[in-house]
Amino acid sequence: MEDYLILMRLDILTKEAQPSPEQLQIYMKQYQEWVNGIVAKKQFKSGTALSTEGKVIQSNHLITDGPFVETKESLAGFIIIEARNFEDATNIAKDCPILMGEGNSVEVRRIIGIHKEEE
Repeated sequence: MEDYLILMRLDILTKEAQPSPEQLQIYMKQYQEWVNGIVAKKQFKSGTALSTEGKVIQSNHLITDGPFVETKESLAGFIIIEARNFEDATNIAKDCPILMGEGNSVEVRRIIGIHKEEE
């Protein structure tokens, strides 16, 4: 088994794109059910939501408010899962309820880990 990162992107900045409190409860329930299914298969490792504010630091040390001023799509959160391969990870990710929202997306990346703990 390998570790995979599922990045969840959606518009978390535009006021009109935000769900009502009732819709948010439904979405959170669907999300929890999806994560609980991954946990039940013993493939969930960790995950969290991210705040809407952030800073972007460019190579010339220019610091700007983020996350991405030029786009409405923002990184809303991520989970880390264990999967047999990319196909397995993608099959898990394609059921993410965030994909029910127009313009939303998820990205699957294998974690290759270049930082190793010293023994």
